[in-house]
Amino acid sequence: QVQLEESGGGLVRPGGSLRLSCAASGSILSIDIMGWYCQAPGKQRELVATITRTGNTNYADSVKGRFTISRDNAKNTVYLQMNSLKPEDTAVYYCNAKIFDYRRTWNDYWGQGTQVTISS
Repeated sequence: QVQLEESGGGLVRPGGSLRLSCAASGSILSIDIMGWYCQAPGKQRELVATITRTGNTNYADSVKGRFTISRDNAKNTVYLQMNSLKPEDTAVYYCNAKIFDYRRTWNDYWGQGTQVTISS
């Protein structure tokens, strides 16, 4: 069994910062791409940022220059540093990871989601 556990969401004022964390645990043999997605009310889930095992990153245009994704391969953990937050960043943020697991196949895993609310 594999689990992704997110933490770090909350309520902050516009212009503030948050740091999200997501730790993968369980029968993990290897992790490829890890990333963050968000889903606002009434909208589809969309990409925020991804990072490969070797550190190559990709960002949605809306967060470039404000958000930074990073990972600690030894801890099977991915982070999202969110700065200069805007009300439109309000959403549930989901962690995603492509994991080679106990079944010896690559599988897509999702966290349970963490709420991020930007409001004055």
